Amino acid sequence: MVYLDTSALAKRYLNEAGSEAFEAYLIARGGGIVSTLTVAEMRCLLARRRREGSIDAGLEARIVAAFEEDVLTGVLVLRRVLDEVLDEDVWEAARLADRLREHALRTLDALHLASAQAAGAEEVATADRVTAAAAGALGMNVERF
Repeated sequence: MVYLDTSALAKRYLNEAGSEAFEAYLIARGGGIVSTLTVAEMRCLLARRRREGSIDAGLEARIVAAFEEDVLTGVLVLRRVLDEVLDEDVWEAARLADRLREHALRTLDALHLASAQAAGAEEVATADRVTAAAAGALGMNVERF
């Protein structure tokens, strides 16, 4: 399966450039893997969009419900970040930061890539150029949106 970065996944719920292409991609793949980190990251993204005025509280609530429905129905497969998984992923994220020094990896980007590798994902879907470049450097297939 494909690992879905939050930057790409947001296109499923928000009408923005690349939304139609991402939706077709997700349907063709039959879903994807997300980290439980994505739950918090998605909520923060939505709260930021609400504060900026690009969405209202009602739309925010509907998007949260749609995201939760996708998890419940298996469209999104959660890779749970439990203490032992996070411990392993944190160390792997640190190693990735060392290996990929030429890429400006942010903390969550490195954790997402470590989670994607640990989940056995061979492909990463992202709208983030740094994540895309880093995933490509790791030999993963990358789909950019």
